Amino acid sequence: MSDKPVTLAAVTGAHGVTGEVRLKLFGEGVDALKPHKSFNEGALTLTKIRSDNKGGAIARFAEVTDRTAAELLRGTALSVSRDALPALDEGEFYFSDLVDLAVVTDKGDTVGRVCAIENFGATDIVEIEKPDGRKFMVPLTSQAVPEWDDTRLIVSADFVD
Repeated sequence: MSDKPVTLAAVTGAHGVTGEVRLKLFGEGVDALKPHKSFNEGALTLTKIRSDNKGGAIARFAEVTDRTAAELLRGTALSVSRDALPALDEGEFYFSDLVDLAVVTDKGDTVGRVCAIENFGATDIVEIEKPDGRKFMVPLTSQAVPEWDDTRLIVSADFVD
């Protein structure tokens, strides 16, 4: 996993007419983005960022000069290389490390894949997509998700929908 980029935010749309964009943040707030000046392997150069006071951010990139260019970025994930981030402590991980992992039950049955990680306040939630496209969520607790590694996430069969 050490070479897999880590996504810190995503562009949700344009802000104003001068090329600024609105960001959905996946990290520890706007301050987590400030140290990074280059995203997506140098494709976007951050020149300015501020909080939107709603949990997101407003950003300006050198390569984006008008609203039309900003709108074209909608849905773009902003990633940095893992070595540009601080070292993780024991037991810590990035949500992006879990996305796209195969999911199996503790009994060995194939379930699907991790499609998202959410947090609505109480605990982290793993969203799992089954092969038929249906999705369900399980809490990221030791009872529901006893373990995972670089290739798969194991979920207790009691939590499978």
